[in-house]
Amino acid sequence: MPPHRNGNLSTVYFQDFVLEGFEGGLETQALLFAVFLALYMVTVLGNVTMIMVITLDAHLHSPMYFFLKNLSFLDLCYSSVIAPNALANFFSPSKVITFAGCVTQLFFFSLLVTTEGLLLGVMAYDRFMAICSPLHYPITMCHSACIRLVLGTYCGGCLNSVVQTSFTFHLPFCSSNHINHFFCDVPPLLQLACGNTAINELLLFGICGLIIVGVTFVVLVSYGYITVTILRMHSVTGRRKVFSTCGSHVAAVTLFIGTVFVMYAQPGAIESMEQGKVVSIFYTLVIPMLNPLIYSLRNKDVKKALWRLGQKHTTM
Repeated sequence: MPPHRNGNLSTVYFQDFVLEGFEGGLETQALLFAVFLALYMVTVLGNVTMIMVITLDAHLHSPMYFFLKNLSFLDLCYSSVIAPNALANFFSPSKVITFAGCVTQLFFFSLLVTTEGLLLGVMAYDRFMAICSPLHYPITMCHSACIRLVLGTYCGGCLNSVVQTSFTFHLPFCSSNHINHFFCDVPPLLQLACGNTAINELLLFGICGLIIVGVTFVVLVSYGYITVTILRMHSVTGRRKVFSTCGSHVAAVTLFIGTVFVMYAQPGAIESMEQGKVVSIFYTLVIPMLNPLIYSLRNKDVKKALWRLGQKHTTM
């Protein structure tokens, strides 16, 4: 398709983009490569271990761990959408990503990250039902209901991904095809557009804000009721167990919502790309690495399951 003119700006339809990544010489790139590789390897190891432990141990076949297994799957997938390509580009002279590759990366990243945010809200609701309404819990959170809830989070993620991807790549791009980031994301792509991006920025801010507010509201209400229920418990051991389980989820929600807010749901987020790169490392690699550690180190059931699987392995 030939280029056309829009006022004084030349609009070009590119077949490729260039991911500029991080500034610095060979030593800086080597250091960043080592950091990315270490984070990604721990992420893969931790999340694969969580998925295997929950799948193989019958004691963990409950709604809470069903959702946790899906959380580990999402962490594994969306870090894998970003990290391998980023690692390859550290020592690549061209750092090129095709137009189709950029569209695909943005679509799946947006899908998986949105789904994870919604799943964290579902997990808070699950804890609310388990602690505040234990008699109705087996019926309310039956296996089919859990599956429907997870599918609902994926549908919500897919809807947001379709909207963000289609509106972003519907824009005409200016003469530069250099993306000031280490992966294809909405804010750096909007910087390349020569059309009016007001609608795109409003959609990004509005949808991300709606998801953050919605998930935060569900979490706060759920844990408000949970706190009241815990304070009424007479068993100190029961209180500690509930606080330990819920504390892991609160930590995961706080980390995720905090970083997403900084990146997408605050005014001026699109202009601060250097800050955005650092924040992006946190939620694309650090959080997926930390989630299995948070849930395993603070959860006695997971630690017991790991010990049982270790015992089976040593006796074989």
